[in-house]
Amino acid sequence: MELAIAHETIARWQFGMTTVYHFLFVPLSIGLGIIVAGLETAWVRTGKVKYFHATKFWGKLLLINIAMGVVTGIMQEFQFGMNWSDYSRFVGDVFGAPLAMEALIAFFFESTFIGLWIFGWHRLPKKLHLACIYMVTIGSILSAYFILAANSFMQHPVGYRIDPSTRKAQLTDIWAVLFQDTTLVVVFHTLTAAFLTGAAFVMGIAAYHLWRAKRGKDTNRQRISAMRSSLRCALVIAVVAGILTALSGDRLSKVMFEQQPMKMAAAEALWETQAPAPFSIFSVGDVGTGRNLIALEVPAALSFLAKSDFSSPVPGINTRAEEQVRQFGGTREEYIPDIFMTYWGFRLMIFFGMTSFGIGLLGLWLTRKKFWLDPSYRTGDDEPPTLMLTNKIAMNTFFTKWSWRIAALTLAFPLVANSFGWIFTEMGRQPWVVFHLQTTTDAVSPNVSMAEQITSLVAFSVLYAILAVVEVGLLIKYAKPGPDVDEQPPAKDPTLRPSAEDADKPLAFAY
Repeated sequence: MELAIAHETIARWQFGMTTVYHFLFVPLSIGLGIIVAGLETAWVRTGKVKYFHATKFWGKLLLINIAMGVVTGIMQEFQFGMNWSDYSRFVGDVFGAPLAMEALIAFFFESTFIGLWIFGWHRLPKKLHLACIYMVTIGSILSAYFILAANSFMQHPVGYRIDPSTRKAQLTDIWAVLFQDTTLVVVFHTLTAAFLTGAAFVMGIAAYHLWRAKRGKDTNRQRISAMRSSLRCALVIAVVAGILTALSGDRLSKVMFEQQPMKMAAAEALWETQAPAPFSIFSVGDVGTGRNLIALEVPAALSFLAKSDFSSPVPGINTRAEEQVRQFGGTREEYIPDIFMTYWGFRLMIFFGMTSFGIGLLGLWLTRKKFWLDPSYRTGDDEPPTLMLTNKIAMNTFFTKWSWRIAALTLAFPLVANSFGWIFTEMGRQPWVVFHLQTTTDAVSPNVSMAEQITSLVAFSVLYAILAVVEVGLLIKYAKPGPDVDEQPPAKDPTLRPSAEDADKPLAFAY
């Protein structure tokens, strides 16, 4: 028994590590992609060179992130056959369908157009080149959609039947899998969080460059202008995405209460049924047993999150565990997830996500009037320009010194929120890998030894540590110098029509 538990624990650690690591890149690719598309749209419509420089700069960072996301995503495919073969045998017919659609449709779509976008500068007409980055963004969103549809099936199985002869799940309705309530709500919540992630990334790096300019370490007006425009764009997206993330999170909590009530109780560490049920901001003590010394609570807030009613009862952990014992057998302890991780994971997800929104809202207010250069500065003077704000309060020492640093620090906040969100989502469903159909213990590969598991876990950990160093190093290398303002957009919009002097040239691909 102890050997089986250790076997499962190592498998869960490995899958959890690879999944959380991979998901650092997914929302950033989606969020940064839409920002790059927006900046290139501004360049195509206005012809202003600052938008061209901003597009090229953020596009370079987007490509680094996409490449790393592809590398880490490939690892995920191996996990199902390595550590979770019994899971693959049981629901592979259902779970594999949206994953196949992701690979054959979304990934192919995304990879094709990213190549056109990379090599199409100065070759494709501007509007056609712009369409390519939108296709890349649509492809990344579709990719996320199909994967989240597969995960939503694990949260709330629909569109299947159990074959009585093989005892395996068979797909009966792909549309139910793709468009059930769980899928739609999770996709919307994940996409809005991804847009917030991309916005925070741009906010942090743009704030760093503007702070350098404020101190006179960067005097290039074109680079400053590109970073100014990037910052404003990111602030607007952060505020809008933050509001939508909160609204979609509220809807998701109601779906979660209906479909996985134990997860809602675990999120609050609510051991006994209460009506109305409070929501605790934080507690000091032991949430795992409910014996807390201090608990700062918002009365009736959990009832509202669950049922949009401030007086509705919310069944506690003990009640839900007893219900599952009567339905599936076993002991009540088997059906109680890790309360410490679910409780704090839920709160850290909210804290880091909403902090990024709050900083975006503050930044949008502080920069509500445009930055301007000190009138004493003239082109060609030796004195560096001084970035100032027309807003009086922004000239206060705190706002001139610390606002830039706070904005730079928020770069990683949504990434942390996303990670804790996934940890809460998956650990709060335990012991079920497919809710009410298959437990995690029953899903582990029986033919993979612990030695093989430990070896692969160590290998993946070392590999991912190396990839982390490479990723951070590349981002710093290309983000620190800022936009390359020496590169200029094409003076003439490229055309797909061959010129007269190219008519008699041999075709390169013919050789």
